[in-house]
Amino acid sequence: MTIASPAPPAANPASWLNNQPYLLLSLSSLFWAGNIVLARHVGAHVPPLTVTTIRWFGVFLILLPFAWPHLKRDWPALRASLPLMLFLSLVGFAFNNAISYWAMQYTEALNALLIQSAGPLFVALWSLVLFGVRLTGGQLAGIAISLLGVLIIILRGDLAALAGISFNRGDLMFASSLVAFGLYSAFIPRRPKIHQLSFLSFTTCCGATMLLPAAIWETWSGSVLQFDTVTLATLGYILIFPSTLAYLFFNRGVALIGPNRAAPFFHLVPVFGSAMAILLLGEKLQPFHLIGYALVLAGVVIASRQGSAVK
Repeated sequence: MTIASPAPPAANPASWLNNQPYLLLSLSSLFWAGNIVLARHVGAHVPPLTVTTIRWFGVFLILLPFAWPHLKRDWPALRASLPLMLFLSLVGFAFNNAISYWAMQYTEALNALLIQSAGPLFVALWSLVLFGVRLTGGQLAGIAISLLGVLIIILRGDLAALAGISFNRGDLMFASSLVAFGLYSAFIPRRPKIHQLSFLSFTTCCGATMLLPAAIWETWSGSVLQFDTVTLATLGYILIFPSTLAYLFFNRGVALIGPNRAAPFFHLVPVFGSAMAILLLGEKLQPFHLIGYALVLAGVVIASRQGSAVK
């Protein structure tokens, strides 16, 4: 009698997801798209500096039970790279998020999505200036194609409408947050070789601590956080999706394929934003949506499959 071989163990879904950079980066863009729409909707209701401080302290507390064993093991590497880790906490968590929430009190979601589309260019610029990593021809072409798709979606198929868009201080503030996040993205491959839970819990705690004096000043100035239904729902979404999951996914995606190949996924943010408006707000699907979606997807595929060149 023949004894059947034991069936191979089922694949761990978390392990599988951890090695799917394109899916991880796409999910990050989805969660960040919801964050921009939500930030504009509640911009006048929640104090931006206080919310950002609570956001990162909250993420730290969520992660801490899972991250603690890794933090203890990775502490020598964290301590050895302390200046870099504090810098990443500042540009990737404290400044970037606080200024973007603050900016949404002064600008429109349309302008923010337009500025967001320049994200890959900031990543490419910092990667070139700091580390000599330049875009390949395929990456540049992919970014240009996906950027055209973004403009078609946001401008509703009328590219001439771009000339009629005006920018204000909120737009400059939002652009500065992208400059900071471009720095963060360029430095991610240079972070110490530690567990991603160690990295995210350490940087969120440091980022929140950096923001704490600003949050105290904001409260003292009269912008007091009201713990009502809107605030609690906002914090619930922010803590789970654009904070904990999006940063874990984004950091892992960049670690797997590099910042220049990951950067075009920023262009999925306005794509997902417009899709949310169609599905949740009842907006009508138009031909320009389909054209824009196709161009963005084509550009992301082209750019993400090209390796980086070093100067």
